[in-house]
Amino acid sequence: MRRKPLPNNDRIICIAKLDLIIKIIVWSIPTIVAAVFQLGFGLLVVWAGPPFVTDDPEPSEYRHWEIVAASQNSKDRDGLSGTAPHFEINYGVWPNVQLHLIVPLSYISPNDDSFHYGFGDMELGVKYRFIQETNLVPQVGTFPLVDVPTGNSSRGLGSGHVKAFIPIWIQKSWGPWTTFGGGGYWINPGSDNKNYWFVGWAVQRDLSKTVTLGGELFYTTPKMKGDSSQTGFNVGGILNFTED
Repeated sequence: MRRKPLPNNDRIICIAKLDLIIKIIVWSIPTIVAAVFQLGFGLLVVWAGPPFVTDDPEPSEYRHWEIVAASQNSKDRDGLSGTAPHFEINYGVWPNVQLHLIVPLSYISPNDDSFHYGFGDMELGVKYRFIQETNLVPQVGTFPLVDVPTGNSSRGLGSGHVKAFIPIWIQKSWGPWTTFGGGGYWINPGSDNKNYWFVGWAVQRDLSKTVTLGGELFYTTPKMKGDSSQTGFNVGGILNFTED
């Protein structure tokens, strides 16, 4: 049966609805892309135990290197920012002691300003595990970090101040399951900045020798005057291409 053509008014309404749907899709693309970056790449963030914001007390093995290339991307009401990429280097300098360095190439793309890209603030740290894990006792350690203002703060690529983080981390494993977390205090100098607390906890499971999946919850007190506290979660995974 041949359909009757729509009246002109109905055609106008349908075209208007279609135009609105297209606009909604187009407006949503930047948010969707940013969300994909945040989930797929942004989980390897600064001061994190990859792929989570929450860290763990387990240092690199003695005389072993860990080298990670990653990207951290975020979108908020002010625009886009992140690293593209940053390089994390860890080395087990002594048993239960790890040296840590992050060297970032940072970018910022504000809504009301021009795009900037260049060297960002470096991160230095030492992870020290002072309680070993047993069948009943979790492993416990600390991982003090210092952010060195090597980025150009006038271009938005650095904070312009030395920041420091003093945490305690705990971890326990049962078969394929591992849970870890804790928290610490950020010393955050600067105009309108505030020192703040971070608390987080993660759970992950080895699905096979190559795939690990997990999730975390975390909370921070206000970082700046007039800010509110923040609560968030991440879901991420690890893919081991080799046993090394």
